Amino acid sequence: MRIQGLGKLGLATLLMAFMASCAAQKNEKLPILGMRDVQGTDTLYHTIPDFSFVDQDSQVVNQETVAEKIYVVDFFFTSCPSICPKMSQQMLRLHDEFKDEDRVVLISHSIDPAYDDVKVLNEYATALGVDSKKWHLVTGEKDSIYHMATQYMISAAEDENAPGGFIHSGAFMLVDTNRHIRAYFDGTKPEQVDELMDAIRSLLNEQFQN
Repeated sequence: MRIQGLGKLGLATLLMAFMASCAAQKNEKLPILGMRDVQGTDTLYHTIPDFSFVDQDSQVVNQETVAEKIYVVDFFFTSCPSICPKMSQQMLRLHDEFKDEDRVVLISHSIDPAYDDVKVLNEYATALGVDSKKWHLVTGEKDSIYHMATQYMISAAEDENAPGGFIHSGAFMLVDTNRHIRAYFDGTKPEQVDELMDAIRSLLNEQFQN
C-alpha cells in the first residue's frame, strides 16, 4: 500500500499500515497502530490527545465531538493544486456513504490557517454539499494543527518548493472510539477508499456489538 507524502512515518508504521489494510480486505479485526507501552499486564496504546479546533460553521470541534464515535481524519488545504481535490472527492464519497450513520464522523484539518479561515472553509464545504454535522473542515492555530499531524504520525509542513507552498500526507486515518489509530488508507485512490469503507463497517461491528 503506497500512501503519498508519508515522509515522517517510520518503517514500522508503514508496515503496520500495510497490515491494517490487509486486515480490512480479509474482514479481520484491525490492529491498533502506533507506539505502545507495556506496564505489567497492561498495554497502553498510542492515543490521540485532546484537541480543539473550529469548523466551517464556527462550531468548536474537540474530543467531545468524537466521543463514542469512530472517525476518519485527513490534512489538506483549500488552495492545494495537487492531491487535495482528489482527497476531497474521496472524503465526499465517505460523507455520502455514511451520511445516515451517526456513529461515523469525518474531520479535515486545514494546514493553511492563514488563508483557510471559517469563511473560506464554509464556502469550500458549501460547494461540496457537505453536511457540517457529518464532515467538519477545521482550522486553528498553526502549531496546534501541525502538532496534531505528528500525533496521527503523518507529515504536514510548509515548503516553499512544494505545489501551493505546503507538503502533506494524502492519508486517511481511521480512528476508533478510544482515539486509537486503526488503519491508514491512501485518500487519493478510490480503491483504497473502498477498502476504508469496509474497514469502517468492520470497526462499527467491533465497537458497537451491543
